[in-house]
Amino acid sequence: MPTISSKYRGGKSDVRDCQWIAQLLQHGLLKGSFIPPRFQRDLRDLTRYRTQLANERVRTVNRIHKVLEDGNIKLSSVATDLLGVSGRAMLEALIQGEEDPVKLADLARRRLRGKIPQLKRALQGHLTGHHRFMLKLLSKQLAEQEALIDELDRKIEKQTRPLSAEIDRLDSIPGIDRRVAEVVLAEVGANMEPFPSHKNLASWAGMCPGNEESAGKRQRRRITPGNRWLKRTLAQACWAASHVKNTYLASQYRRLASRRGRKRALIAVGHSMLVIIYHMLKTGTEYADLRADFFDHLEPKRLTRYYLARLEHLGYKVTLQACSATA
Repeated sequence: MPTISSKYRGGKSDVRDCQWIAQLLQHGLLKGSFIPPRFQRDLRDLTRYRTQLANERVRTVNRIHKVLEDGNIKLSSVATDLLGVSGRAMLEALIQGEEDPVKLADLARRRLRGKIPQLKRALQGHLTGHHRFMLKLLSKQLAEQEALIDELDRKIEKQTRPLSAEIDRLDSIPGIDRRVAEVVLAEVGANMEPFPSHKNLASWAGMCPGNEESAGKRQRRRITPGNRWLKRTLAQACWAASHVKNTYLASQYRRLASRRGRKRALIAVGHSMLVIIYHMLKTGTEYADLRADFFDHLEPKRLTRYYLARLEHLGYKVTLQACSATA
């Protein structure tokens, strides 16, 4: 073993650490990293590129919004979707040189026609030739991005046909749709053998608290880096699940968000969702929701004392009487 120079004595131990790791590797005591099969790696390339294109599309839409605002066109203050059927028709008319707010507002469709008076005021702007040129380029760029995303969707759908059963099962979880299921299977895979337990999967994905300890003191407990593609997708799925009524995941989010904040609640719900995904893929079972009142039955006595104290604080005197069990 090479000697350690005086430069590292009593200081940093990087050299000794790498020597120790080399010895462990020589004796076969190090576990290999998780390397997915070729099929999964190809699927990862497709889903990650689609995510990047979706992000670029959002930036393009924001640029279109900025150009319209610069021309005093306040379309987004009336129309919820700037690039819906009505919004695209108005945008195309603006590019072609139409300036009459009455004619532009008349392009509204369906429910947006009920807001024609507001649209007339929102479309009273002044677009210059430069604005129209920028909108034309951005519209062309947006169309190209959407065409690429559609092509990727078709390719990913074809690639995931052998995993259609797994995608259908994951699609039954609140907040998860086909696109989220495709990302999960691309990043994690349908085979759970590389992960001995759901704890290993959560640690690998970075959906659990870190363990930063120094001199016997617990430091920050922020989550580990993990897999950023999977983490971002799970956060989006959790936000969608938090708005689904009468579900366990939504109840868990509200319960934690009131005490720990929204961001920590999203991570906690994401961890629960990842545990559910792990067991569904490992055992092949279907999703069974625990319902929104699950936490109410965990500690009924504590919950009863809490509501009694709230009512007494409001000036009420409450007498409890147990209901008879019904058949």
